[in-house]
Amino acid sequence: MHSASVTQLLAQLNSGALTSRQLVQSCLDRIAEFNPRINAMVHVAAQTALEQADQVDSKRAGGRPVGILAGLPIAVKDNICVRGMPATCGSRMLQNFMPPHSAHVIERITAEDGILLGKLNLDEFAMGSSSETSIFGSVRNPWNTQLSAGGSSGGSAAAIAAGFAPLTLGSDTGGSIRQPASFCGVTGLKPTYGRVSRYGLVAYASSLDQIGVLARDATGCALLLQAISGHDHRDSTSLNQPVPAWSTADSSLQGLKIGVVREHFGPGLDAEVSAAVQATVGQLQAAGAEVKEVSLPNSRYAIATYYLIACCEASSNLARYDGIHYGHRAADFQDLTDLYCQSRAEGFGAEVKRRIMLGTYALSAGYYDAYYLKALKMRRRIQDDFAAAFQQVDVLAGPTAPSAAFALGAKLSDPLEMYLSDICTISTNLAGVPGISVPCGMTADGRPIGLQLQSAILQESVLLQIAGNFQQITDWHLRQPTLL
Repeated sequence: MHSASVTQLLAQLNSGALTSRQLVQSCLDRIAEFNPRINAMVHVAAQTALEQADQVDSKRAGGRPVGILAGLPIAVKDNICVRGMPATCGSRMLQNFMPPHSAHVIERITAEDGILLGKLNLDEFAMGSSSETSIFGSVRNPWNTQLSAGGSSGGSAAAIAAGFAPLTLGSDTGGSIRQPASFCGVTGLKPTYGRVSRYGLVAYASSLDQIGVLARDATGCALLLQAISGHDHRDSTSLNQPVPAWSTADSSLQGLKIGVVREHFGPGLDAEVSAAVQATVGQLQAAGAEVKEVSLPNSRYAIATYYLIACCEASSNLARYDGIHYGHRAADFQDLTDLYCQSRAEGFGAEVKRRIMLGTYALSAGYYDAYYLKALKMRRRIQDDFAAAFQQVDVLAGPTAPSAAFALGAKLSDPLEMYLSDICTISTNLAGVPGISVPCGMTADGRPIGLQLQSAILQESVLLQIAGNFQQITDWHLRQPTLL
């Protein structure tokens, strides 16, 4: 069952050939056997998952209608709150935190009869590109356990690749769903900013964060995205837009215009990645799409713009962790100021501290205009570049990451090199547009390569349409790690 697609699993569940309890138990057995090697799951809710599965099986046996998730198991990134489960964000600061509420997306999953398997490993507070900064240790790539699974949703991608769950939730602030999806050879989608409520997502950079979905294929992503999307009054940035039935999207490519972004094929792009992506564009063209070259001229400023805005927002959002209200509190302190200092020094890891300090500096008196305000102006130019491109084409195509998965530890000592891992994905978040990564090739040494597609705001349907068509004519998404 661990290698079946969501479509195949739903067919078996609905026909009675498979019960939700059997499926959940299969996932739990798989986790017990292989998670010690992969370290994707940090909390497994075995008993409650089986109880939820029994409830769905009972509904189905009694002839009552079930939701669109119909008893499918789903694992959740550990920066999304689930009542009754820890929400650690991979940090000592929240190591013992149990949220008193569930996120909007969790309420939607439960309402649609999805089964919550447990929580997934991540970079601390979702700040990273390799899933190496968690207090639970590094996530390992199922294709090669010496490689990074990507970040920050490395656990979410590795869990799909390892067969721990057919569906997972992640969050994407600058590529944190799409880059690990590329590294692990799975499909990952970041929706339009505001398409999915952020209520219950622990904030990193509020104007960039977005909850998204991962699965083996585009059909699985479409189903879970349909379940969790929709307006939520508790999130002021939530869009009040109708939710399409993405799970039944047409897959024809006739008449679609695909733009190949010139700047995504510059210096620093691995030759094997470039060749795989260009071959994929050729296949899409052969399937009926029109291909033309387009430009995003301000994309060269995306890294600097992103890390200024994200770090400034992180500085503000993480100020709440003061050792008083909740989270880690230092045991030895002299006065209130010392309590704040000691608690934060002990509770946060090196990368989180780096980003807080960068953001605090950029927001400080005398530097706000020079850094933060200038970054906001550049963000507008990047958004205008996307708007101009989407007047010419329906989607943009390019590599998800400049390389395939790198070795664990290879970039930890060089933060700037680590930041450049997201050079292809960051502008998507700055513009607020949706993006998807789909497997499109393999390197000579067996590492997956991902194709990134981006569309205009609220046009997830065209991304799923193209991804679904591509996965009908290729088998990259069907390939699985041989180590497990």
